[in-house]
Amino acid sequence: MRYLGLDLGSRTLGVAVSDKNGILASSYQTITHKEDYDYLVEEVKKLVQELEIDAVVLGYPKNMNNTIGFKGELSLKFKEELEKVLSIPVYLQDERLTTKTAEEVLIQGNMSRKKRKKVVDSLAATIILQSYLDRGGK
Repeated sequence: MRYLGLDLGSRTLGVAVSDKNGILASSYQTITHKEDYDYLVEEVKKLVQELEIDAVVLGYPKNMNNTIGFKGELSLKFKEELEKVLSIPVYLQDERLTTKTAEEVLIQGNMSRKKRKKVVDSLAATIILQSYLDRGGK
């Protein structure tokens, strides 16, 4: 089973993809947008078809006290929009601190701030997807 991992941000969508066995997640790309979720849905739809994806894993940002804030509501709406056009399941994965973790990994790798900015979202998507895969899905 092949998965697509997504990290929805206010200006970018980080994308990761699993291997065909659904074991290992890898960074794929970052899509820039201007809060045009219709555009993003179409881009995700293309990726699902091109990469032969069986399920999507979308990062679900919760507050540290487990409540759902504005960003969490946006992710829920995006999930609904994806489900309308995709004929595959869309799962939510708690993404608390994934961007911070991704930043720390890149800093430890001595990557410049400019380069980090270009890849941090796809790395966050990779962390989200790998967390989902590691816990056995669902």
